[in-house]
This record gives sequence, C-alpha cells and structure tokens, in this order.
Amino acid sequence: MKRIAVLTSGGDSPGMNAALRAIAKLAAGQGLQVFGSLEGYDGLIDGRFRELTKVLSDGAVSVDIEVDVAGGQGGTLIGSARSARFRDAAGRAQAKVQLEKLGAEGLIVIGGNGSLTGAHLFAHEQGVKVMGIPGSIDNDIGCTSTSLGVDTALNTIVEACDRIADTARAHRRAFVVEVMGRDCGYLAMAGAIAMAADAVLIRESGKTEAQLVEDVRAVIKNGFARGKRRILIIKAEGVNVPCTRLVRLTEERMREELPTLEIRATVLGHVVRGGNPSYQDRHVAGRLGFGAVSALLGGFSDE
Repeated sequence: MKRIAVLTSGGDSPGMNAALRAIAKLAAGQGLQVFGSLEGYDGLIDGRFRELTKVLSDGAVSVDIEVDVAGGQGGTLIGSARSARFRDAAGRAQAKVQLEKLGAEGLIVIGGNGSLTGAHLFAHEQGVKVMGIPGSIDNDIGCTSTSLGVDTALNTIVEACDRIADTARAHRRAFVVEVMGRDCGYLAMAGAIAMAADAVLIRESGKTEAQLVEDVRAVIKNGFARGKRRILIIKAEGVNVPCTRLVRLTEERMREELPTLEIRATVLGHVVRGGNPSYQDRHVAGRLGFGAVSALLGGFSDE
C-alpha cells in the first residue's frame, strides 16, 4: 500500500482537521501518501483531490504544512458536503474508478450516520478497503461512546449558557435555550447536567406540545416561587415545537399567574458546531486516526 485517500462528509465537526492531521502524520511515518477528497463524496466522484502529504527530494513522505497547522482549527480543510450522487450505485462505481486512477488502495471516511452508511455500501458493493471515523457533534452514531466534535460542542453550549445565566439573573428572567443534535437529545441532556439547568426538553420523551408548555410553565412558576433569579431550560432541536413558539405559548399560558414574566428564546444553532477542537476532541482524533491507518495497513476493511 503506497497511497490512501480520506474525506470528510456531512456536517462538519470540531476535530475533523485534527483527524486529517493525525492520518497524514501516521501515514507519512509509514511512507504512505495521503490525498484528501475535496467536498466529501462529490469530490471522490469527480476526482478532485488535494495532497495532504508531500514526497521530499530524498523520497521521504512529509505532512503538508497547512495540514499540520489546520489540525488545531475547527471545520474541515478539505471541505464537506452531502452527496446525492453517491447514494446511487452509478455514483459509487465512478468513485471507485477515480480511486483507481489516483492509485489509492484504501479510503478513510470521517462523518456521521449517513456518511458511514455510504462507506459501508462502498466497501461491500465495490470491494474498496474502507475505514470509518465517527465525526458528528450529535453523538448519535451507533456502537460509539463519543464522536469527533461532541466535547467541543458541549463546551460551547456550557460557555454560552453561562453567559445567558448572567443576564438572566440580572433581570430575573427565564430562558429557553435550543441546542443542536438533530433527533438525538444527548447535547441537550449533557449540557443541562453540566449547567444544573432547571429542565431539559428532549425528543425522546415523546411529549405533545401541550404537555411541553405545561412542563415549562410548572418549572418557571416553581422556580421563581422558590426565590430563584434565573430559570434555564435547555431544549433539543429534535423537539418538534419551535423554540419561539414554545416561549410564546408559555407566556400566554402564564399571563394571569405572572403578568410581568419575561421569557427569552435563544437558538444557539451553528455556533455549537464551530470553534477550535478541545483537548478531548484532538485526543480522540489522534487515536481514531491511528486506528484507521493501522487497520488499513493490516488489511482490514469496513470497520
């Protein structure tokens, strides 16, 4: 094995660049060249690659300087996208042709559920040696305890909620803060525990809109009755009631009980996905990058 390819697919997450750096460093140490597919599976189909390593004049392989620097940055140096074309067998067949043209004998895919499902199909259908690295802030990938970006996302949530709590106490207000996570409530639950929030709303509870409004009403009423100056409720984006609608319905429900009540809705959105990776995410990226390269060299695939 002389060359391998790597791609980042789906939603970006902090730690993807750290994984690219780890893969390039470990592969270079074994004399392997690494090529990054630009914009995920679409770049693979189109044959758009970037060298993540350089062959020196003496034949040694070294990590590209920009890759080395980017390891401590958020996002992904080689771009990411969701590819409709790769879902078709024709697209996957074309991707294999491009890998063969490149001379790559293995592929590492960094991404979430959809990306890794595509990697699994690619390995079985096209016979390509493929390894997957879980990268998703949602932490919703089966058989993994954590994914790249989860720790950084949680640190961002905690920092944002700390700031929100400051202004909430100053004005004796209630805040409903929505965080990302798609259909998984992990970020909301873990963030709520870290913040000692008054309540957390997750899709997994299966509650109706009316039940959610009543729960929020009870939490706010009881909290202020105990003398609290801030009420913090963290809501997962998977809960089907929009944050602003939930706040409006709750205020209407409580107009007679607390006529001066002010509830604020804050949607953190893509702020949660950005930022330089934490120590934990860089550490996990290094270990998973080492495992992926070692597995390919060991002849393993679809792991």
